[in-house]
Amino acid sequence: MADNISAVTDAEFDSTVLKSDKPVLVDFWAEWCGPCRQVSPILEELAGEHGDKVTFTKMNVDENPVTPSTYRVTGIPTINVYQGGEVVKSIVGAKPKAALLKELQEFIG
Repeated sequence: MADNISAVTDAEFDSTVLKSDKPVLVDFWAEWCGPCRQVSPILEELAGEHGDKVTFTKMNVDENPVTPSTYRVTGIPTINVYQGGEVVKSIVGAKPKAALLKELQEFIG
């Protein structure tokens, strides 16, 4: 399923996300989260369409508790976009593709 989206762990977060030279979208999710499963195929599509402009990753919050806690991720799905080592956009909750595209427009323009 996750062909266009790579998983990132607490250990890799700094090098993969914070030090990236292009924006990185991180989907914070969990196996038991229904809305996470709804948004996952939409993010797959977006990654296929816009993966050249934004790096798409996902982080399982149950397996990697440190990073979500650092960035105060309290509800999932939370989709954060990081640029230059900072969170520049945070989207909480499952949204339809059109809404996600609108939210991400400045990065995928």
